Amino acid sequence: MRFLLVLVGAVAVMAADLPVKRVILYKNGIGYFQRSGELTAGETGRLEFKADQMNDVLKSLTVLEEGNGKITGLRYDSSEPLEAKLAEFPFHYGAGAPLSAFLDQLRGARVELSAGGQTVAGIIVSARETAAEQNRPRRDEITVMLDSGELRVLDLSGVSGIKFPDPMLQTQLRDFLATIARSRGREKRAVYIDSTDSKARRVSAYYVVPTPTWKSSYRLSLKPQAGEPVLEGWAIVDNTTGEDWQKVTLAVVSGKPVSFITNLYEPRYTQRETAELEEMAAAKPMMYGGVVGGVPGGMAGGVIGGIMGRAKTAAPPPPPPAPQMRLAEMRDVSEAVNVTSSVAATTIAREAGELFEYRFDTPVTVRKGESAMLPFVQQPVGARKLLIFSRSGGDDSEHPRNAVELTNSTTKVLDGGPVTVFDSGSYAGEALMDTLKADEKRLISYAVDLGTRVSDEIDSTSSVVREVHMNRGVLTARRAVRTLTTYTAFNADAKPKTLIIEHAIVSNTKLVNPKPLETTKDVYRFEMKLAPRASEKLAVTADGSIDEVHMVTNLTPDFLAAFVQNKELSDLTRNQIAKVATQKSEVARMRNEIAPMEQQRNELVSEQGRLRENIRSLSGVAGQQDQVQAYSRRLGGGEGELTVLRDKAQELRQRLAAAEATLNHMIETMEF
Repeated sequence: MRFLLVLVGAVAVMAADLPVKRVILYKNGIGYFQRSGELTAGETGRLEFKADQMNDVLKSLTVLEEGNGKITGLRYDSSEPLEAKLAEFPFHYGAGAPLSAFLDQLRGARVELSAGGQTVAGIIVSARETAAEQNRPRRDEITVMLDSGELRVLDLSGVSGIKFPDPMLQTQLRDFLATIARSRGREKRAVYIDSTDSKARRVSAYYVVPTPTWKSSYRLSLKPQAGEPVLEGWAIVDNTTGEDWQKVTLAVVSGKPVSFITNLYEPRYTQRETAELEEMAAAKPMMYGGVVGGVPGGMAGGVIGGIMGRAKTAAPPPPPPAPQMRLAEMRDVSEAVNVTSSVAATTIAREAGELFEYRFDTPVTVRKGESAMLPFVQQPVGARKLLIFSRSGGDDSEHPRNAVELTNSTTKVLDGGPVTVFDSGSYAGEALMDTLKADEKRLISYAVDLGTRVSDEIDSTSSVVREVHMNRGVLTARRAVRTLTTYTAFNADAKPKTLIIEHAIVSNTKLVNPKPLETTKDVYRFEMKLAPRASEKLAVTADGSIDEVHMVTNLTPDFLAAFVQNKELSDLTRNQIAKVATQKSEVARMRNEIAPMEQQRNELVSEQGRLRENIRSLSGVAGQQDQVQAYSRRLGGGEGELTVLRDKAQELRQRLAAAEATLNHMIETMEF
């Protein structure tokens, strides 16, 4: 096995690793890295990554070489599994297999064997593993045909060296062993940087890969009697890259640049159609039968052989083309910065486009699998103590929160994170803070003030309809509503306090009074001064509206008439509603006319039926002829009256149908 170890050693020195020199961590789960190192003449640089990092590496990798040479290309381990890679070689050597099994696959190859201080050269005939016998252990043997033609059997346990003179076979063996060596780290993939430089030079590589998001943590020290409040910020970073960051230049960036994953690592194949010219097919020979009768020399038999169909096999897809990359220099992101040093935190802060960067000005060491806490700010800040009462977060407590109005006077961007508050040297509570730009203010609350109680009472009053709209048969009446919210605050302590009331902004409302201290997207903020052991009131008035929705077909003329008489509505709106109300009244009038006619007709029909029944029963009775004739005369008169009623009702129904059609068309098409 000595020859295998020699080959593995040769593979290992083919490329040199480039150590990490700079790390910049972002909030979007991406880390920006710089690797740099000195390479000797003709040496290849190597970068090693996890398999799931390769898409980002191929998307962002940029290489810079400081020297007179030229980078000729970048190579990287493909994503094929080890079994598929090894299948490309003309031999196999599995784990635990004897050496004889490997050598037997190289039958016909020339070999030089060193044994007992002598070299035996020849061609491999075979190799095998012999079974153990009673007085003979298992052993590996190789049979070689010498140049003299002699076949010689050698015990491989006595062979100290094996050499293959064929350069092509040596190359295949090196590639085979290199593939196995790279596969030991199944999650690792290597990128190689090739160069034509014949001298030593320095190479730098820049790229982004997924990394844990760096985290911010703050301590706010309130010192009302001993100087300004001080804010101290710490950056928490995690090294999960699998290698040490040894004295690297580290920076953390506030902001979230857009980042995404594109599958560049997996090979892509395009399925193509198979097309062949008919003339490219080879002609199959034909067989003809012999003559058995008929004209001499003629053909009596038929063709007994036929042309068989040609089978077409699709060619395998071509291998993917070698990647072509345009190499560009990348500017050092730490150059040309405005230096603003803090007192205890040794960082350099600067604007980085739309982002903000904190760079630690002393080298940082974070070993693989470890995390670190690094101070990035420690400066006085503006902090005003007050109380906050708010219902916007679903808090139904009567007690307000102890809070601080924090003003970022550090001239830097303070990334969002938890804040631990200390008041006069003691722990006071904890808060969460969003990212705070320079000179921006933010309220943070950290405790509940049990010495203050606040109540809120709401009173709403409705007024007349101020606005009406109609569309596709739906009438919307907007009624004005005035809401009065009264806040009552009681300070039970013997010290004055400042209370901020957050009043929720309701859609479709307008604040009447008082004027707010400030307004956010969701709330108005009002400030109240609370004297010791005293109560204060704040009345907030807002005008809003309530929409009442009605289907016009279900509304009565009297209901619509109320809108017509409403002077708060425009003349156009009132006139449109009046048209609908008038048409509804006309339809109602016609229906009222038809109703008594229908009743009268039903009564006449009933009377006619009664008369016919009487006539039928008296016709066969002696002495009742006069009565029968009287009934007959009344029956005839009733028929005439029914005809008149029927004609009049039919005419009225036709007019009603036309009026209803006009009303329905009016309701469906009217819009205001």
